[in-house]
Amino acid sequence: MATNVLKWNPGDPVPYNGGKDLTRYDFPDGFLFGGATASYQVEGAYDKDRRGVSNWDDWSLMHPGKVAEGGNGTLAIDHYNRVKEDIRLLKQTGLDTYRFSISWCRILPGGKFSTGVNPDGIKFYSDLIDLLIKEKIEPIVTIFHFEVPKCLGDEYGGFLNRRIVDDYAKYAEVCFQAFGDRVKIWTTINEPSTFTTLGYVNASFPPGHGTPPDELPHKVVLHRCHPDTDKTCHSTGNEATEPYIVAHHLILAHATAVRIYREKYQAVQGGKIGIVVVPNSWYFPYSDKKEDKEACERAIEFLLGWFVQPLVSGEYPESMQKRVKERLPKFSDKEKEMVTGSYDYIGLNYYTTMWARYRKKQPDDPINYHTDQEVEFLVISFSSYLNVYIYIQVGSEWLYFVPIGIYDLLTYAKRKYNDPVIYITENGCSEKNVKNLPIHLLLADDFRIKYHQEHLAYLKLAIDTARVNVKGYVVWSILDNYEWAAGYTVRFGMYFVDYLNGLNRYPKKSAIWYMNFLNKKKLMGPKDREVEDITEEAAGKKKRKY
Repeated sequence: MATNVLKWNPGDPVPYNGGKDLTRYDFPDGFLFGGATASYQVEGAYDKDRRGVSNWDDWSLMHPGKVAEGGNGTLAIDHYNRVKEDIRLLKQTGLDTYRFSISWCRILPGGKFSTGVNPDGIKFYSDLIDLLIKEKIEPIVTIFHFEVPKCLGDEYGGFLNRRIVDDYAKYAEVCFQAFGDRVKIWTTINEPSTFTTLGYVNASFPPGHGTPPDELPHKVVLHRCHPDTDKTCHSTGNEATEPYIVAHHLILAHATAVRIYREKYQAVQGGKIGIVVVPNSWYFPYSDKKEDKEACERAIEFLLGWFVQPLVSGEYPESMQKRVKERLPKFSDKEKEMVTGSYDYIGLNYYTTMWARYRKKQPDDPINYHTDQEVEFLVISFSSYLNVYIYIQVGSEWLYFVPIGIYDLLTYAKRKYNDPVIYITENGCSEKNVKNLPIHLLLADDFRIKYHQEHLAYLKLAIDTARVNVKGYVVWSILDNYEWAAGYTVRFGMYFVDYLNGLNRYPKKSAIWYMNFLNKKKLMGPKDREVEDITEEAAGKKKRKY
């Protein structure tokens, strides 16, 4: 059971003085600290240099109401044209590593290797990698981060069709060939459960299959479409089977890419390859009742185990096999052999935690991924069982400040999955995008500093006391960006991007904190810092149009 949670009360101290005194030098030698982005969220230049059309281009531009305030990634934060400027910010901050993703549509505009490789796309990412290496910043490269070439969806349904596995594998091999001499940490797929559930259960991501949560007879998740603007919220596709089919093909695509890398490139190029899992929420049992503890374990297996257990054992979790039955695809013996052990590391994205308690399936429930679990998720509540409050909401409606959850996630992964090498590949929090304040007020994100300090404290505790094999910590995000269905209504960045005035970048207080965390052996008071804070005089008096 997932009950390895430290007992604490709201007044109890967070380990290591709440993380306030920690610096990078308190972590093991070679531990990587970095920042992350993803191609569609930052690049823009959607029609430049022969880039093909992606599922997100179509979703945000051709389906009004699917994204908050009609946001799209056609310009995003124009990273495509500001690469040098942005890498200077990474260097200035002191990052060891930069995690970014490659756009499938830039490399293969027609989706398939047979339609031709785009030299402009190769050059863009090759130049980016060279610039990073020149500045001694290690690239962590994600091959797939939610972007599917639209043409593959039109032709055969994208990840609903087994044909996607071969097309993805050939795309991945192009990346290995073009960049593998310099890229030493590869991620095959980012957050497959997010891609699957939001696209094929909740109708929040393309292709919009399933039932939006607000139309369900009960609240099962916090991700939502936007019913005030989305007039097309309705159930499409087969939510009883499609998410499991898509997930199966994602796992096979991952494993096929790993097999190709290991057989043809790894020995020569000397890199490692893994997958990034666990989006957004972790779970605690709501009470000490057996049914709630079992519900929590099921929720974790349907989230984390769905994609990690096959990589460890070649099988889906028993709870999924028992409940989903014939709707859950099976691996052939040959596929089991390929899938088992197909990782050098596991990337974990952690943001928040919710309560999980048993909820018996009701007659009017749809048959889908959520109701298969028989779990209800709760927030803004107190559990006497663990003496933990989950009540501080941070920007996004699904994101609550629960730093102890990262400790439970890490120790669970160590215990359950044979002590894998782990990277925290995303951790961060958001604020609402407020459009009518002076810049100096928008840069004052003290809550984000506290968020990272306390998560790093529990991360260090997992390393020191549980000996979890964590090798790195990457913040989401280093820059404000396009946040998928939320568009530009929330900001996750340590650097403020001024959407109203030329996309200028300004360091928030959290960026200043991160600079000092990464560059000081001991954190000192503001007056003694070599890196000065952005002050009202320096930033707040800049003229800004509204």
